[in-house]
Amino acid sequence: MKTLVFASNNAHKLEEIRSILSDSYEIKSLSDIGCDVDIPETGTTFEANALIKAQYVKQHYGLDCFADDSGLEVEALGGEPGVYSARYAAINGQTQTGNKDEDNMNLLLARLQSCSSTGFTSPALNGRKGWKASFCTCIALIQDNDIHYFRGEVRGHIIDEKRGDAGFGYDPIFVPEGQDQTFAQLGNEVKNTMSHRARAVEQLAAFLQS
Repeated sequence: MKTLVFASNNAHKLEEIRSILSDSYEIKSLSDIGCDVDIPETGTTFEANALIKAQYVKQHYGLDCFADDSGLEVEALGGEPGVYSARYAAINGQTQTGNKDEDNMNLLLARLQSCSSTGFTSPALNGRKGWKASFCTCIALIQDNDIHYFRGEVRGHIIDEKRGDAGFGYDPIFVPEGQDQTFAQLGNEVKNTMSHRARAVEQLAAFLQS
């Protein structure tokens, strides 16, 4: 089985990636190759941040590698939190619960409640208020010194209450199109068939196998 480095130590991301690529690749994390550096994400786009991380591994370890950057974009907030999704509360000084995911969701919901967009209600959302949003993932692959990009997106809505206990990040408040449950309610097995990361990884897998 071939080996490929995924430039992350995020246990949730690694689980998702490995579940999709496990038949053809052994996926190694940063810690697996002895890298304990918190690679700074200084880019202003998902593509830029993904490439920064992949290039770090290639330059310092000489290994073929891929990296991703993902985020939530909410239409009513002009695309926020975007590339700052994982540290949304921290950069805004709103770390109140000690739980990063909770802090991020709380800040997002507070901003939506106070923004000019009133949102909408829908039977698909069980009467809850919703705002249009999308999850995006960009993967940058460096293989044989060539750079390749893969992008996945899933559209849906942010709802004004948290539901479900699976997944991570904003999953408890994101309802994908065509569903009436959040990612956190649908669970990882279902989520991995439709998520933004799954769609990007499927493109990566097809490329690697071609």
